[in-house]
Amino acid sequence: MQIVFSIGGLVMSVIGLMGMWNVFVKFGKSGWNAFIPIVRWYKLGSCAEREKDGFFLMIFGGINNCLKYMVGFLNEDSREYVLVALAMVIITIPQIIFNIRVYLGITEAFGKRRRWVLLWLFSESLVFLIFGFRRDFKPDEKYLRRGEKAAGAATADISGNGDGLLVNIRKRNVMNFFQKYTLLRDIHLMIPRGHMVLLLGGSGAGKTTFLNAVTGYEKADADIELGKFNVYSDYDRMKYDIGFVPQSDLMRDSDTVYRTIADAASLRLTTEMTYSEKKQRVDEVLDIFGLTALKDSLVSKLSGGQRKRLSIAIEYISYPTMFILDEPDSGLDGVVAKGLFGKLREIADTNKIVIVITHTPDRVIEMFDDVIVLAKDSNRTGRLAYYGPVKEAYEFFGKTSMEDILLSINQKEEGGEGRAEEFVANYNDRVLAAGGEA
Repeated sequence: MQIVFSIGGLVMSVIGLMGMWNVFVKFGKSGWNAFIPIVRWYKLGSCAEREKDGFFLMIFGGINNCLKYMVGFLNEDSREYVLVALAMVIITIPQIIFNIRVYLGITEAFGKRRRWVLLWLFSESLVFLIFGFRRDFKPDEKYLRRGEKAAGAATADISGNGDGLLVNIRKRNVMNFFQKYTLLRDIHLMIPRGHMVLLLGGSGAGKTTFLNAVTGYEKADADIELGKFNVYSDYDRMKYDIGFVPQSDLMRDSDTVYRTIADAASLRLTTEMTYSEKKQRVDEVLDIFGLTALKDSLVSKLSGGQRKRLSIAIEYISYPTMFILDEPDSGLDGVVAKGLFGKLREIADTNKIVIVITHTPDRVIEMFDDVIVLAKDSNRTGRLAYYGPVKEAYEFFGKTSMEDILLSINQKEEGGEGRAEEFVANYNDRVLAAGGEA
C-alpha cells in the first residue's frame, strides 16, 4: 500500500510539473523554469508581476528545505531535533503566506476568481494541470507585454555643436530582485540654449528617471553634455551649472527670504567672489524675482506663488546654464501660474535652457518652444515618442491639445488610446529619414 501511495505521489508531482511547464510557456517564459527547484517560485511570481512575493517564497522555501534535510540527521529525542522542528513550523507560516500571494497573482493574471487559491492549496498539481493544459485558460495580455518586442529600431547617438544640452541616453537599467528592467531606452536629442521645453509623459513613462539621468543624479548608459562639458565626467564642475527645482521645497520656514538666498549664495558661489560681490548677486536675484520688498519676511509667511519664486531664486543664484523644474505650478491658480511661467520664459530668453514638467501644460503652452514626449512601450520602457516644436507636435499626433496628446500615448488600462508604440515607431522613422538628427 505504501508503494502504491509513493507511485501515486510521484505521478501527481510529474503531472504538476508538466502543468507548471505549460503555465510558464503561456506567459512567454521557458518551460524549463518548472524544473529548477526553489527558484521556480520566484520565476512564477515574476510571471504574475509578484517578484517580491516569489523572492520571499523562494527564500523561506529554501530555508525550510534545508531544515527538513537537517532533521533527517538528528535524533528525535534530542534537543537539537526539537529546535529544528520548531524552526520549521515558524518558517512554514510565512512560506504559506507568500505561497498564497503567488497563487493569487497567477489566478488574477489568468482572470480567474480568487477561490481557485483554495483548490491550489489543496492540490497544487491538479490546479497546475488545469491552468497549464486548458486552452481557454490564458493570461491577460498585459502580463505578456514584457516578453514582446518593443516597437522602433534603436536610434544612434547624435552629435552636438558644443553649445546647448546634448542627450544621448542609450539605456537606463535597474536590477530588482534579480530581474533587470530597462527604464529608458534610445533617447537622443539636442536642446539649444534659449529654449524653454515641456517634458510630457504619463505616469511611469520615465520623466523623473530622464531628469535624474540628465542631471547626473542617477547615471545611465549615456553621454550628457552641457556646452563643452560632460555632465558625468565633469560633474564637480557642472553641478552648479544645473539648477533643479523640485516640486516640494526644502526651505526653512523660520528663515527670512534674504537669509534663504544668502545661504544659497554662500554654498553655490565661488570662494573667489568677495563678500560685497556675493551681496550684490543676492540683491540682483531678489530684484529679478520680485522679492526685494519681501526680503525681511519669513518663508512661512509667503504665499504659494512667492514661495515658488523663492525656490527658483535659490537655484538661480549661481546663474546656471540649465534650469529643470518639477511641477512649479502645483497648487497655483491660473493667473499666478501664468506669472510664474512668464518669469521662466524670461530666464530662457537670457540664453538659458529651461525644462519643465507640469500637469496643466495647455494653460501655459504658448510659453514653450519645444516639447519632449516620453511614452511607455510594450516592455514598459520609457521611449522618446516626439521631440520638437510645439506646433509640429499637434500635427505629428493629430491632436489639438497637450492633454489629448497625453491621452493618445497612455495605455488603454490607464484610460488612454494605447498608441504609444505607434508614435515611438513613427518618431524613430522620422529621425532616421532625417539622417539620425533629432
